[in-house]
Amino acid sequence: MTSKPKNLKPADEFTPLAERMRPQILERFYGQEHLIGEGKILTQLIQSGRLVSMIFWGPPGSGKTTLAFILAKTFDLPWIFFSAVLSGIKEVKEVMAKAEVHKQMYHQPTIIFIDEIHRFNKAQQGAFLPYVEKGDIILFGSTTENPSFEVIAPLLSRMKVLMLNPLDEETLIHILKEAVTDGGNGLGELGLKVKDEVLKAIIRYSNGDARRSLNTLEIASSLAVRGLITDNVVREALQKRVLLYDKSGEEHYNLISALHKSLRNSDVDASLYWLCRMITAGEDPLYIARRMVRFATEDVGLADPQALTISLNAKAAFEFLGSPEGDLALAGAAVYLASAPKSNRVYAAYSQVKKDVEASPFEPVPLHLRNPVTEPMKEWGYGGGYRYAHDRDEATTDMETMPERLRGRSYYRPGELGMEKDIAKRMEWWKSVKKKMREQGKKDSGDSEIS
Repeated sequence: MTSKPKNLKPADEFTPLAERMRPQILERFYGQEHLIGEGKILTQLIQSGRLVSMIFWGPPGSGKTTLAFILAKTFDLPWIFFSAVLSGIKEVKEVMAKAEVHKQMYHQPTIIFIDEIHRFNKAQQGAFLPYVEKGDIILFGSTTENPSFEVIAPLLSRMKVLMLNPLDEETLIHILKEAVTDGGNGLGELGLKVKDEVLKAIIRYSNGDARRSLNTLEIASSLAVRGLITDNVVREALQKRVLLYDKSGEEHYNLISALHKSLRNSDVDASLYWLCRMITAGEDPLYIARRMVRFATEDVGLADPQALTISLNAKAAFEFLGSPEGDLALAGAAVYLASAPKSNRVYAAYSQVKKDVEASPFEPVPLHLRNPVTEPMKEWGYGGGYRYAHDRDEATTDMETMPERLRGRSYYRPGELGMEKDIAKRMEWWKSVKKKMREQGKKDSGDSEIS
């Protein structure tokens, strides 16, 4: 007989932090204010005492399962949890039979919650239909996929679809801070110290998934030194691999750096020297070719779009000819790149865009830009207000195409060299056309109000 470990933890301490912090009441459920609050659909359902079958549709970690559990608890109805990954038609029929008997005996429906309902096939989904129609069950389904495509039409028509938004950074930070300070279910007894910047890093690494963020925080708390959670601790918790240069190959990086900076400084002769130096030293010419393709996009950019074509052609030519004949194709590309007008405006713009995306990766696509390919999607507002550019003589509209919180952002600012001068003129023309449209729209709106 084996003995029990001396320092065995209570069972609840083995429960993941995300599960311990799962809200039990709507007042502690954050981030879906369009569903909860005065006059909102879930609040109205609770106040009316009437529960309907629903599909909770949203990204991972947005609260689909939690919301279903809160509703089941609020209405004090029996409920059964199904995993569409693990359950088959046999289990479905057995549970439906029990729900039918329960309804006859106690005049109560049973809540059936199906996690990942999109993984059930048509036959499995169809098995729920008669029981939903008779009121034997109230069906809750969670899905990350568009229910228009993944749930059969007869079932979908009998269920209310609730769209859960991605949790924004402010909400997620609030959730993590609550976990850090909660002494009952959270980590409050550990006296952790963690800055907002580190919490933001956890959120970024977890792609805005509340569950993953909390689990990462829990692992980081066990690695923290004297209760301090730093970015390095978080990286360790995530088992991030940090790539380091091989010091024995330093000259390799010195040489490619010299070539890149000579090209950037428009020094044709130095560029040719470092190119030849690398090839002579035995560097892989295709590695050099790839770096020149990168240079064409990063440092020449739209000042001379032809630079990218020439770099790619040089790479193709070397692959076709090999060395030494193909070396001349690389040399020709180097001369062209070094002598070309330079602009890193696209690179700078894209870097800024990337920062915005990483800082706020959960901006929903505006409804008017979504494609309403099914009738339910039209009812949900997909495509509403979309204006087709080619219906106008100018082939554009003043319709807003940025996410709401990023409206007014300006990323790309063309330079004054090469092709970018022409691009700048085009952009200014488009802006002026849209401005006139907006002004005309305001004028027309004012006229209609007067009349």
